[in-house]
Order: sequence, then structure tokens, then C-alpha cells
Amino acid sequence: MSGTLVRILRSLKLVSAPAATAPPVSGFSGGGSWIGGIWWPREAYAGAWQQNYLPDTAPESLLTNSVVYCCVTGIAMDIAKNRIKLERNIDGIWTEITDTTSPFWPVLRKPNHYQTRIKFMEQWILSKLLDGNTYVLKERDQRGIVVRLYVLHPRRVTVLVADDGSVWYALAPDPLSQLPEQVTVPASEIIHDMAPSLYHPLCGVSPLTACYLSATMANRIQVNSTNFFGNRSMPGGVLTAVGHISDDTAKRLKTDFETNYSGPNVGKVAVLGDGLKFEAIGMTAEASQLAEQLGFTVQDVARAFHYPGFKLGGPMPPYAGNIEALITSYYTDCLQEKIESIEVLLDEGLELPADMGTEFDLDNLLRMDTGALYESNNKAVGGGWMAPNEARKRANYKKVDGGESPYMQQQNYSLEALAKRDAQPDPFAKPPSSKPPVLPAAAPPAPAPPAAKEYELDELEALYVSELRRELKEHAS
Repeated sequence: MSGTLVRILRSLKLVSAPAATAPPVSGFSGGGSWIGGIWWPREAYAGAWQQNYLPDTAPESLLTNSVVYCCVTGIAMDIAKNRIKLERNIDGIWTEITDTTSPFWPVLRKPNHYQTRIKFMEQWILSKLLDGNTYVLKERDQRGIVVRLYVLHPRRVTVLVADDGSVWYALAPDPLSQLPEQVTVPASEIIHDMAPSLYHPLCGVSPLTACYLSATMANRIQVNSTNFFGNRSMPGGVLTAVGHISDDTAKRLKTDFETNYSGPNVGKVAVLGDGLKFEAIGMTAEASQLAEQLGFTVQDVARAFHYPGFKLGGPMPPYAGNIEALITSYYTDCLQEKIESIEVLLDEGLELPADMGTEFDLDNLLRMDTGALYESNNKAVGGGWMAPNEARKRANYKKVDGGESPYMQQQNYSLEALAKRDAQPDPFAKPPSSKPPVLPAAAPPAPAPPAAKEYELDELEALYVSELRRELKEHAS
């Protein structure tokens, strides 16, 4: 695999050097200096540079402070746990693409050969927070489709600006990212995510710039406290003599006292002669207000990262009983800008079509609060905004028959229907019945008279004779 990416870039004619290069943008001057990849705009105090004093400038040193570590890793993990969806705009509605045959889908699921999507995104955010810049190198196939993404070490990348204004990136060798040699690539092959650019449009400034003094102070306080309590909480002091002693004697007494009665020897009995007297000096923890100073450093570091204080053990806000409100506040104040930036950069970096885009699945932020998730689902379904199956999907339940359509109660009317009702002379008059009038039941038809019976001639003669005899009989009687 060594050199594969470089060969692909060369075959696509994407590796070259700009015709004329301006100085690297990281070398510009202006009231400060770049130390360890971070812009330090001022000295800790006047003359600090001449005295070779520097605060804990390297991120590795500042990360020994628990507050800095918590802010950086907390933000990175909270963003990385949300999966990235590939969506398409269908009739104005962004719908997730579940077809795994899309050429843009594999790189979102597995960015490179050694990282999962979670670790990849964690490294992306950590680089941005600690160094102010994230550089992601793209690897393409022969079709030009991005198939791999590598987060580069920010201190092994130099941003270059050519005389024509084009932007280039000089990349130092990095075998893990398939770069066995130094190359210079155009901006089209790098996804550059920057923290706020305070001094140059191509150089982001890490939040550590705003809180390195507070983090350094917290570290120094804890180091001093460690030394103090390592000395059995015994402060330093002064050896005094009644008369005059020579410098050599004073140095000898000081060395002997430090060797025999400090550190692990604290508590031993000291025998002082020649009128020597030991007087302890040094402020106690109460006098120096170490607790208050440490509390200030926590607030100052959290303020630089826009990280909520309650996640660092601080006081809970007044709406602490509403978990959803806490998460929403955390998202809007701290996470949203970073998430939106990644989505835009991925859309442009993967060169997605205009009707496609990436989006973080933010439902994972509410996964820890089942009550809030169910309550929001109930309101969305009850209000007709969401179909039952859509709500079931958010809670990771299967679809059910009849759950594809949103539902509303029957007594709800549209505004247009209400306007037509109010336009009537009496809007509250009882509407006429729309049922057809009930007609009386029709008399049953009279039975048809029986059809005349047809007789034969013999039968008629017999009938006539019989009728005649009856009449004669009645007449004789």
C-alpha cells in the first residue's frame, strides 16, 4: 500500500508545486508567534521572552489539566457518536439514502483502512480544538470519486499561497496516511476545517489560545500543592543567627538543614546551635485562596470552549430538571457550529451533486433521555406532523401496518372551512339537514283480476242446461 495514494494523485495530475509560492501563511508576523501549532498573541508578562519564560504552550502540556482534557474530549466524543447520513432532496424534503450502492456511501461508513467512523470524527474534532486546524487528505479512485479520507497531523502540513492566489498544501511524509514522501497538493485534495480565523483567513486559532494562561496557572497551583503536601504540609522558613556568620557558613547550614530536615526527613528533631533559630514562612492554602483560584480557572477554560459548566461539576442551570433543554442549550452554544461546518465541508469535499448532502443524525443526543424522546414523538404524531412509523423508527421499532400516514382528529377543521362558515349571516345557525325527505309508503297495488276462463262448446251447453234447470226448480217452488 505504500505510495499508492501518491501514484493515484500523480496519475490524476493533482501533485505538483505552484509556479511561484508566497511564504507559508503560518510564517506571517503580527504581534505574536506560532508555538506548537498555536498562535500566542502576547507574552505572559513584559520581558518574559527575554527571560526564556513560556507558559505551557504545547497542547500535550495543557492536556494535563483535567478541565482542558474534559472539554476537548467531551466535545469530540459527543459529535463523533452521531452517525453521518447521506440524504437526497426529493420534492423539497431531505430523505436519507439507504441504497448502499451509492458511490458516496462507503467512505462515510469506513473513512480509511485503520479507523472507524467514530475514531475518524474524534480525530477531526481533536485536531481542530487543539491546533485550530484540521487537514483531511482525500484519496480518489480512477473515476475521481473520493474513497478514503485521512486526518493529517496538523504540524506536518504547511499552507502555501501562490502568486495567483491559489492555495496549496505541503504535506510531510506520513506512512499511515499513505504518504511515503513529501508532496504538495492543491486545495481541491484537502478538506480544511478551521477554528475561528482571527489573524489569517487560512489559519484557525485554537481555543487554547484564550485559556492557556488559566490552564497554566491551574497546573502550577497543583504542582505547588503537590510539592507542599509532599513535604508533609510544612512550609519553608528562614534560619537566623544572633551574630554575624560568613557566606560559606550560611551555605553550609542551609544545605545541611535541607538535607537532614526536609522532604522525607520532615518531622525529625533539629539541633540548632550558635543561637540559630528557624522561622517558618509561606502562605497557607486558606491565605492564598487556592480553591477560589482553581474555581476561576475551571470557569475560564470552559468559557473558551463554550462548554457548559454543569458538565464540569459546576452549578446546574435553573432549567436543570428538563434534560432536553440542557441538551439543546449545549448543542446550540457549543456543538452546532462545528457540526454544521463538517456537513458543509463533506458536501464540498466529496463533490456531492446539488440534490445530495450529508447530515448528522442528532437523535443520538436524545437517546440518553428516553422520556424526552417519547414525549416529542407523541406530540409530533398527535399534532399530525409525523406518521406513527416515523416515530417508531426514531425509537428503533419496526413498522406496523397502517402507520405510514399522519393522523388528525375528525373534529378539526381547516382555516378555509372556518372562514366560509363565518362569512354566513348567522355563523352559528343550525345548518339545514342534508338528508332527503321521507316519503309515505305507497299502497300495495290491487291484485289483477283473474283472467277469463275459456270454455269449450260442450262445456257451455252443459252449463246452460244446469243453470236453466236451477231457475225452473226455483220457479216451481
